[in-house]
Amino acid sequence: MEYINDELAQVLDTGIALSKEKDRNKLLDMILDAGISISHCDAGTLYIYKDNLLYFKVMKTLSMNVDKGKDGEEIDLPPVPVTPENICAYTVIHKVPLNIRDVYANREFDFSGPLKYDKLTGYHTQSMLTIPLLNQEEQVVGVMQLINAMDTEGRVVEFGARQEHILMSLASQAAIAVSNIRYMEEIKEQMWSFTEAMAEAIDARTPYNANHVRNVAVYAGRLADYINELHEQGKETEYFSQNRKEQLVLSALLHDIGKIAIPTKVMNKATKLGDKLKDIHKRFEIFELKYRIQFLTGKLSESEYKEYTGRLREVGELVEDVNNSGFLDDTKKEALQKAFMYEYREDEERLPLFTEEEKEALLISKGTLTDHERSIMEGHVEMTERILSKVRFNSNYTEAPKWAIQHHECLNGKGYPRGLTGEELSLEARILAVADICDALLATDRPYKKPLPREKAFAIMHDMADKGNIDCKLVSYMEQCI
Repeated sequence: MEYINDELAQVLDTGIALSKEKDRNKLLDMILDAGISISHCDAGTLYIYKDNLLYFKVMKTLSMNVDKGKDGEEIDLPPVPVTPENICAYTVIHKVPLNIRDVYANREFDFSGPLKYDKLTGYHTQSMLTIPLLNQEEQVVGVMQLINAMDTEGRVVEFGARQEHILMSLASQAAIAVSNIRYMEEIKEQMWSFTEAMAEAIDARTPYNANHVRNVAVYAGRLADYINELHEQGKETEYFSQNRKEQLVLSALLHDIGKIAIPTKVMNKATKLGDKLKDIHKRFEIFELKYRIQFLTGKLSESEYKEYTGRLREVGELVEDVNNSGFLDDTKKEALQKAFMYEYREDEERLPLFTEEEKEALLISKGTLTDHERSIMEGHVEMTERILSKVRFNSNYTEAPKWAIQHHECLNGKGYPRGLTGEELSLEARILAVADICDALLATDRPYKKPLPREKAFAIMHDMADKGNIDCKLVSYMEQCI
């Protein structure tokens, strides 16, 4: 197919390239490069319009080797207010291009900025073409300003009408591309704001989980960065693109969203007995008072009275100790079993010191939850799946919910909720599992245990890896990157 001229061919090629580019900074740079090339000019500036101001995004002057704003570099210039005397602002207000033959001879607009720049740098601004970037809804998203069109012999000339018409087509395509990326960014911001709100809601429900979700996200992100470093060194085949890492961090922020449905008396249970301890205290006080009445009425001898009340106090001290300990060793377990056999005695009456629920709670070997309570807590993963299944994740984040609900799965198939095996678990799910456990061990705000020293925490994680629960390689990576 033959093109009318090179400029038109370049506009068409640029339009195709713009529609494919997803990086905002590269897109803006591409737009200005195309404008300068098509118009055969020496310099240009691309502004983005926001909140009634024009922000400098990209600046180029070929003859002076100036190239600012590339890769998102901040340009240290104040935004241009949208007032009619400014030529760029005029194009925004009236949505029309302005073609100035000689800025020094023009008295209609305020060119103090370019003239000041010329004085400082020795440059000479002469011809100028300013074009609004109008999207499909006729909204101004930015302005492209081109300076000093050149003829074939390198002399500064005015911008021609044909060039202006072709550049308007480029500006229209550019505006649509910028708008599309802006819409994508808004969708992304909306997704992240929802995620942050949910993470805040989860952590706010318990004083013992205030930083967990964010810590897991930080650890997961660091693991991804470390894997990329190893990839660059040729030591790791996996690589996390920007989108892949974003999905991983998003899934980390969402991984405990199901806890929003877990009863706080389970989630906030700081001790084995929880609110049952006050019932035991009250019961022991009553038994001790009854023993005193028996002693005062002559039913008990002084030695019997001291023996029975002393036993109650010893058992009470044991209960306090066990209730506040994270782990139950064999010695304390044996002492508890003996204590469970004691009864309150009065005539033929025999009353147990503990209920069956209290016994079950005190015999918890690790942590603060009974089997039933742990089952309730583990249900947060299935609730996470139910909640996330109601959320519409766009094409950039479709994997995030799947990874989030797999963070308690184990490589050996002994995890939950589905008992998946290593072959069925993605690298991201494995990372979340390691990050989740790492924070659980190192956390300083858990009610049922003291924070572990770093060496001890990683020794436990390596042991878990040796047993096939979590990924051994990722544990080693985590040890290196935090």
